[in-house]
Amino acid sequence: MEKEPIKILSVDDEAPLELLMRQYFRRKIRSGEYEFFFAHNGLEALAILYNNPGIEIILSDINMPEMDGLTLLAKVNEMSNPALRVIMVSAYGDMKNIRQAMNNGAFDFATKPIDMDDLAVTIEKAREQIEYVRKSQQEHSQLESLKNDLTVAAEIQQYILPRVFSPFPEFSEQLDIAASMQAAKDIGGDFYDFFRLDDEHIAVVIADVCGKGIPAALFMAVSRTLIRSKGIQGVSAAECMTASNQLLASYSMDQMFVTVFYAIYNVNTGHVTYCNAGHNPPLVIRANGSVDELPMSRDVVLGIVPDITFHEAELQLEHGDTLMLFTDGVSEAENPQLEEFGMERLKKVASASASNSCQQTIDAVKTAVADFVNNAEQSDDITMLTIKRL
Repeated sequence: MEKEPIKILSVDDEAPLELLMRQYFRRKIRSGEYEFFFAHNGLEALAILYNNPGIEIILSDINMPEMDGLTLLAKVNEMSNPALRVIMVSAYGDMKNIRQAMNNGAFDFATKPIDMDDLAVTIEKAREQIEYVRKSQQEHSQLESLKNDLTVAAEIQQYILPRVFSPFPEFSEQLDIAASMQAAKDIGGDFYDFFRLDDEHIAVVIADVCGKGIPAALFMAVSRTLIRSKGIQGVSAAECMTASNQLLASYSMDQMFVTVFYAIYNVNTGHVTYCNAGHNPPLVIRANGSVDELPMSRDVVLGIVPDITFHEAELQLEHGDTLMLFTDGVSEAENPQLEEFGMERLKKVASASASNSCQQTIDAVKTAVADFVNNAEQSDDITMLTIKRL
């Protein structure tokens, strides 16, 4: 692509200067490197600038009729164009005005009689700075565009997660459910989900994708879609994880993986069958305030090893019991001293929340974590899902 000429406005009431400029820079003008505009005072210069906004360098005499160079410089400053460079020209003995011009934002100066070789070097120096500013502006625009894209992506990510509580009005007297996902960056790799399977079963899932940012978010969206599409077919928890892993392992790039806890809950009996694919064990908050941590997972994460079979286990929720699923962004949240929130603190908050609603339990944990980290930067997504048998 042909490079645009740099546009230079020369402002001087001495007519011979225009001829001198055209003669000295004739090769650059003919080659299309420079394009000159000429004005005889500040007022003419402003009119030319208005009609030619692409002008990047102004060579301005200080002492001119109608509008002098210092006044023109002030008007140019009001345009707030960071790529525009003004080079002031005046007699050698006029150092007071030259100094004032430099203090008021002029890029450089030249003295009369003008040394054209020196002026050429000054123009090229200004050109280099203009190119740097324009490159910075372009990078800033790209960053702003990326930031806007990330904002939209974060909104889409939140939109695809269930946000209505309670989501099953027909089971409102039998269960309570709530969830929350707080991304560490603009978009996260954690997700949660729940959906109805039949007249007495619902599925709940929580997951944590390795990594952060856009790649993790994309892998999160794919993982959620695969797990949900397989789950609604009514297969067992182990079968859902086995099938989802096979697909994810076939298409996973850069060794991305996801830890998943997938459970099927019977709303009538409180019976839960679950499969833990490398996820941290959930907590069972009993109605009496005791807290049980489920056994460690026997199965690997999804997306790494194909052709493996996953296993499932069972648990029973009695009336008033709560199953609390969470990602390690909760238990591993760090304070400024790099201490982790830890399981013991989490269990203590969970125990105190035994009689709370699911949303109250989540809010209590979020408050406790926030108090503990004490404004330290969040390093991982914080995601929770709680389901309570009423």
